[in-house]
Amino acid sequence: MQRQKSFSLKPTRFLVFWFTISSSVIFLTVFTFWLVKSSPYSYILQETNFEYNKTTFLGTGSQPFTVQNFAEFSRNLSATSLNTSVIANGYGVVPENTSGSGGISVVTSDNESEMLNAEEDGETADTNLTEVQESVAVVESPSEKIESKAREEKKSRSIAMVKDEGHSREDVVGKIRTNSLVKVEALSNRMNAERKNKVFSVDNSGNLENGRIKQKSGKECDVTNGSWVYDEGYPLYTNSSCPFIDEGFDCAGNGKLDGDYTKWRWQPQDCDIPRFNVTKMLELIRGKRLVFVGDSINRNQWESMLCMLMGAIKDPKRVYETHGRRITKEKGNYSFKFVDYKCTVEYYVSHFLVHEGKARIGQRRVQTLRIDSIDHGSSRWRGADILIFNTAHWWSHFKTKAGINYYQEGNLVHPQLDVHVAFRRAMGTWASWVNKHINPRKTRVFFRSSAPSHFRSAELIYQSVRASTLHIYLLLMVCVLLLYSGGQWNSGGHCKEAVKPLSYTSRIDSQKNTITEEIIKQMKIPVTFLDITSLSGYRVDGHPSIYGKKPSTRYSSRIQDCSHWCLPGVPDTWNELLYFHLQSKVGTI
Repeated sequence: MQRQKSFSLKPTRFLVFWFTISSSVIFLTVFTFWLVKSSPYSYILQETNFEYNKTTFLGTGSQPFTVQNFAEFSRNLSATSLNTSVIANGYGVVPENTSGSGGISVVTSDNESEMLNAEEDGETADTNLTEVQESVAVVESPSEKIESKAREEKKSRSIAMVKDEGHSREDVVGKIRTNSLVKVEALSNRMNAERKNKVFSVDNSGNLENGRIKQKSGKECDVTNGSWVYDEGYPLYTNSSCPFIDEGFDCAGNGKLDGDYTKWRWQPQDCDIPRFNVTKMLELIRGKRLVFVGDSINRNQWESMLCMLMGAIKDPKRVYETHGRRITKEKGNYSFKFVDYKCTVEYYVSHFLVHEGKARIGQRRVQTLRIDSIDHGSSRWRGADILIFNTAHWWSHFKTKAGINYYQEGNLVHPQLDVHVAFRRAMGTWASWVNKHINPRKTRVFFRSSAPSHFRSAELIYQSVRASTLHIYLLLMVCVLLLYSGGQWNSGGHCKEAVKPLSYTSRIDSQKNTITEEIIKQMKIPVTFLDITSLSGYRVDGHPSIYGKKPSTRYSSRIQDCSHWCLPGVPDTWNELLYFHLQSKVGTI
């Protein structure tokens, strides 16, 4: 009789299994404790290097301070405590004070503390009256020191005042306290006022010259190089003031209570961009068609534009959808008319800009992508005055990336074709349509770059690891985490924990963006490449995550949207850059 096989676990396998499990448990415990207690750069806690002052934008407001008693004045009002805040960008920490002065300097008498202690003990020596007069002098810089002669005259006047008026020593001390604090407060207020005049003069700063924003050196400014700055002046609208935000982008309406993600403003490093002016934008498009064409990320931007423009509309009934449609993700073509300005703001869905069709392969009809044929809805794009195109999001889907029996040219369905080769040919088809059907004297054409997703949590934890003293060991463990944690929207990818922008991000090298720029350079019709990829890469906090649906309709907390963007939010910045380009009439490649 054949011996029955029994299950057994070999000692070697058992040891490997035991070591793997125990090491993982120990590491996760230590790593979690370290993130919570030790690391100032933890992604979980979002303790990034963004330092900001909520009272002003660009973080230029002086920090508040208190004076507990006169004897401790020199300690509490140190230059360190009065330094203004700085903003951490993706490339380093930049001081907001560009004038060269380091802050408020506070000079006190060496004998001040001893004099006050003696006063409390009841000493009444006449010399104390003189020592009391060595009050706090507030100066703006080392070059503005008070002359000793003036100080002596001040002492003499104070002593004479005491003798003539019969004031007690306590009265003198009280007056000195009051005068010193008034000086400090007045100086602080004056410095704040100067900063505000400097910071808030974006539209009148002279940087916008002949429609172009200039650097101090005179070169044209790179608006894609900068940082996100906390600004209490944002958002430009709210979800309650805009009726056009659909459920997928209405994060606040779906329960996202932390509104800080709406208050970040993009600040280029070497220049300022004008704040979005609703009235000017409506005048720019008066009597015109503003048309967005692309995937759901472009619908994200289009809804943002609708909401921003509604800020200048007194009667909401004067804005309506021409076909009576309500915005939902199920329908893809919309045209909203602004009656008072005789203009329309339109959106037409086109995932790839080329035609999605079907073809017969053997006995089956399969979906194909006709990379040699423009989208059949292209007739609606003609005649627009401003066209904003995009495509990228759907090119990362599994079927598109695999390219097996999917890409079609003529009657040929390619058995397999590389996704980037197919993308280049599709973009060539789009470029040919633009060259043939667009009149550059009438229509301004934009192509928006790809917007990044933020799904995989372990890749984001990598930022915390880089700042750690356990650098090498943790890097090795993160490599393991990358294999087993995170994923896409339907496989555990998440971004819910993020509450602030990333302090830095690795360079996003999008091959699709590179291909698009190469195609645009070869076109005879000028096209502006609206590059939003790198600046959006910091904004892991700006996605709906679990707040893309109302709590009662959510499928699972494991299904999170880390591709689209909350409104108000990051797409508002894309539209501010669009507004800048429309004003400046520059930026074509």
